[in-house]
Amino acid sequence: MGTTAADRVPVRRLTLLYDAECSLCAFLRDWLTRQPQLVPLELVPAGSEQARRRFPALDHGATLDDITAVGDAGQVYRGTAAWIVTLWALREHRPLAHRLSTPSGAKLAKGAVLAAAKWRGGQWGGQAYSRGDGWRYDPGQGWRYIAPGCDDGTCLTP
Repeated sequence: MGTTAADRVPVRRLTLLYDAECSLCAFLRDWLTRQPQLVPLELVPAGSEQARRRFPALDHGATLDDITAVGDAGQVYRGTAAWIVTLWALREHRPLAHRLSTPSGAKLAKGAVLAAAKWRGGQWGGQAYSRGDGWRYDPGQGWRYIAPGCDDGTCLTP
């Protein structure tokens, strides 16, 4: 993976995209807002119109699959890296973020992310889960977007 100009710029603000339909994600969002922050965090529902408008280049289906953090200079962190950079932004958890960024710490962080994903998957019993905004999660296929009213494939695209 190459280094981009955004990778060399300090992070002064983070936007965290989270699944607003997930009870675990909503709990963590609320927890994050109560933590003292060294780097300001803005929490935006993944797949929302606000997220699409602010970050048009992102794969918004993937942001529902995996936690995504976006730095103010365009840095994009997904999955384990997003969890670590989010902890890094918090005053009381920055030392933990540094430990988790080591090779041995990264294994622990990845395990925590996988456990959270498994818990999320269990919320709806491992079956397909549909949200009202057109996003659908199937454990075998991941997240897919089907525009409301187009379930049978008969709607016309503009």
